[in-house]
Amino acid sequence: MGSPPMIDGAFARWLASRAGQALLDLRAELGFADTGALKSAGDKVSHDLIRTELARWRPGDAVLSEEDEGSRLAWAAEVNTGAVSRLTADRVWIIDPLDGTREFAEEGRSDWAVHVALWTRSAPSPHGLVAGAVGLPAQHRVLGTDYPPAYPPMTVEAATAGERKIRLAASRSRPPVFLTDLAEDVGAHLVPMGSAGAKIAAVVTGEVDAYIHAGGQYEWDSAAPVAVATATGLHASRIDGSALRYNEADPRLPDLLVCRKDLANRLLAALQRHSG
Repeated sequence: MGSPPMIDGAFARWLASRAGQALLDLRAELGFADTGALKSAGDKVSHDLIRTELARWRPGDAVLSEEDEGSRLAWAAEVNTGAVSRLTADRVWIIDPLDGTREFAEEGRSDWAVHVALWTRSAPSPHGLVAGAVGLPAQHRVLGTDYPPAYPPMTVEAATAGERKIRLAASRSRPPVFLTDLAEDVGAHLVPMGSAGAKIAAVVTGEVDAYIHAGGQYEWDSAAPVAVATATGLHASRIDGSALRYNEADPRLPDLLVCRKDLANRLLAALQRHSG
């Protein structure tokens, strides 16, 4: 694919595209007979590719990757001697090389993703994300902040009936225990999906209206999708309505709400009733 573009948003898209193609090639090469081997290989291939390209093209930037050793610990400094500490760095790439390893290893599933996001200390927004891309390789598309999608249109049902029938993306394996009650409260129906990236991407494209998660995540699970969602004009926050913040000392970011702005107050009020 030649040299990457130098603008950060386009660079994030390029990285997600490169990693996505490598993952598709790996799927075709290994097949699905040994899902454990495929998952492990997928994590490694994508992580190594993204890390190599970041070291080559953004050598002065810090990186937080799910696949880094000790990535889930609250950091005081980088483990590797001479590396730039992400806590004092001005620019930090937050990456999930393969979001949804379970779905990646299941033949025919397309709800897995590659996340590439850039946090900067000088960003005007509380979340600090200035660029990002969500690669959906099996869907042959990349959503990015360099060309953010248009704000998702109102559903046909809502436009004709004058009221919104909320479609709420839910984890197919670990939905929050309160989500069924909340859905009944607001008149929503749950749409099971795989990775966090695929679910937030579905909000961005208008396939669903909202995504709520409260079962425990880390910064790399949501950084790139949130960057794209907010560039699109969607609401993104913690489930208590407070701001999402990235490049924190503790990378755990256990809950979030991403939704159409016109649904935010309604869903946050329902979350107050059901998530306590």
